[in-house]
Amino acid sequence: MTRIRAGLCSVTFRALGPEEIVALAADAGLEAIEWGGDVHVPAGDVARAQQVARATRDAGLAVASYGSYFRAGAGEDIAPVLDSAEALGADRVRIWAGSVDAAEATDAEWTRVVERLRAAASEAGERDMELALEFHSGTLAATAPSTLRLLAEVGSPHLRTYWQPTVAASVDDAIDEYRQIAAHTSAAHVFSWWPVKERLPLRERADLWTRFFSDARAAAHPPRDALLEFVPGDDPSLLAYEAATLRSYLAA
Repeated sequence: MTRIRAGLCSVTFRALGPEEIVALAADAGLEAIEWGGDVHVPAGDVARAQQVARATRDAGLAVASYGSYFRAGAGEDIAPVLDSAEALGADRVRIWAGSVDAAEATDAEWTRVVERLRAAASEAGERDMELALEFHSGTLAATAPSTLRLLAEVGSPHLRTYWQPTVAASVDDAIDEYRQIAAHTSAAHVFSWWPVKERLPLRERADLWTRFFSDARAAAHPPRDALLEFVPGDDPSLLAYEAATLRSYLAA
C-alpha cells in the first residue's frame, strides 16, 4: 500500500515568510510543502525559488509541488512558472483550468483551454514535470465529470488533477466526486469548511476525512500528498494540532 505524505500549502499562511512556514511545518511533523506562487515564490523569480528550496531541504522537508496561479486560456506564458518550479525542485505544478465555470463555458472557451493545457503539459513534460488541475468551481475542473472530460480532451500523460471537497457538498457527494477522479488524482487539499466557507478544525468533518483517506489508501494510484490548506482563523498556533489530526487519519 502506497504511503501518502502529510504536507502543508504555504498559502495557508500568506502573512508569514518562507522561513517561518518551514519552521512551523517541521515542528508540526509534516513532510512536505506546496509553495504558492502568489506570495512566497513568485513565478519567474528563480533566485527566490532556490532560496526557498534550500530552506525547505535544510529543515528535512520535501517540496511537494509549486502552487501556481497559471490559468490556461488566459494568454499567460507558462515558462516562468516552470522556471520557478524547476528551481524549487518541484516535479508537479498546480494550475487552473481557465476562469469560467464548466457549467457556463462555451465550446470556444473549452477549445481555448484544452489547446493551452495541451501545449503547457507538453512544455512541462520536456522538463520531467507534471501539471495538476486545481479542482475548483469557476474553472473547467469544477466537477468530476468536467475534469474527466478535460483530461480526456487534453490527452496528455503530463496532466493530472488535485481533489478537494466541493464547498457545501455533502460527505456522500464529496466522496463520490473523489471516486470518479481517483485514478487521476495526484494530491488532495485538506481542510474542513462547513456548512459553506466557515473554517473549522479538521476533526469537525471527521466523517468526511476518515472516508476519504480509507478510499485514498486503497486506490490503485493513491494521491502522493495530502496537503493542509487553511486553518481556523489563519492561526499558526493551530497547525500542530491540525497536523496531528491529519497524521492520525493517514495512519488509521
